[in-house]
Amino acid sequence: MRNRELFRFFIYLNQPIMKKFCLLLAIVLLSASKSFACLNGEHYILKNGYPLFEDYDGEIPEPHNFYVFSFEKNIKELDSLYKKTKDVAYLSDKGLILILQKKYKDALALYQFIEKAAPGRYSTAANMGTLYELMGDNEKALYWIRKSVEINPKSHEESEWLHVKILEAKLKGKSAYNGAFLLGTDFGAQAMPITKLTTTELRRLEKSLFFQLTERMSFIKPKDPIVATLLFELANIKLLLKKNAQAKEIYAKALEYGYDSKIVDERIIQANKPVSPVKQKKKIISKEDKSSSSIVPAVVGATTAVIILAAARRRRGNKEK
Repeated sequence: MRNRELFRFFIYLNQPIMKKFCLLLAIVLLSASKSFACLNGEHYILKNGYPLFEDYDGEIPEPHNFYVFSFEKNIKELDSLYKKTKDVAYLSDKGLILILQKKYKDALALYQFIEKAAPGRYSTAANMGTLYELMGDNEKALYWIRKSVEINPKSHEESEWLHVKILEAKLKGKSAYNGAFLLGTDFGAQAMPITKLTTTELRRLEKSLFFQLTERMSFIKPKDPIVATLLFELANIKLLLKKNAQAKEIYAKALEYGYDSKIVDERIIQANKPVSPVKQKKKIISKEDKSSSSIVPAVVGATTAVIILAAARRRRGNKEK
């Protein structure tokens, strides 16, 4: 389409009646489409509008990619904005950066101030729990993480129950560093993992492990027995879900974090085996599916017809003039 014709086309669409039909068409098309996850992974935006980190896309847990180079600049800006607005959310995000800089005492003093100024905030409780754990005080960490779950049980994709179990295991000792205690289940000692969990339950557990491992691996470097155990169990779930390539990669991470058992080698052998193809069931199209699938073509057709009729009327009007 030439530039002049394109310009006329947009002028034509700018007519009120055309606006209504184009809007209707857009609504129908958008409602009929499926939503997809962000291709760039998860990210966290600070209160001042700057990103703190961005994650790799995928289902393999990796540490957050923190924008370390902007830490000092963001601290100054968050301080300045707090002074102007008195919004403690700016201070809360400043505390996150202090934790990442390992300025634990400064961060603790800041969150204690926030808790007095605005008690009951989820972010305060969660960050205090993380902070105390990093400082080695697991009892206080457990108190604050439990409190954060009470305030917002859906945080971190409803995975904070696992953070609670991790802290309980730390207080109990090495005898609790296993899947049975941490997850409430284990996957046997055979070459191939076994389970009584349903596929839905496995996927839910997979999701919780992914979120908690992403957080822990951001702060804890190899070797660590709890992270190693969690990685091993996540790999077992991947193998059960026939995600063999992912399982193999995560078993390798478990070894990197210090998982010490010959069973890992046996499980890697299983992960190297080709995945048996799943028989595809014929999709049964319901009446609702049929009716919804016919809506879009019908609306597009109707809209096209209206546009043609409107254009014809305009031409006739111009000729009469």
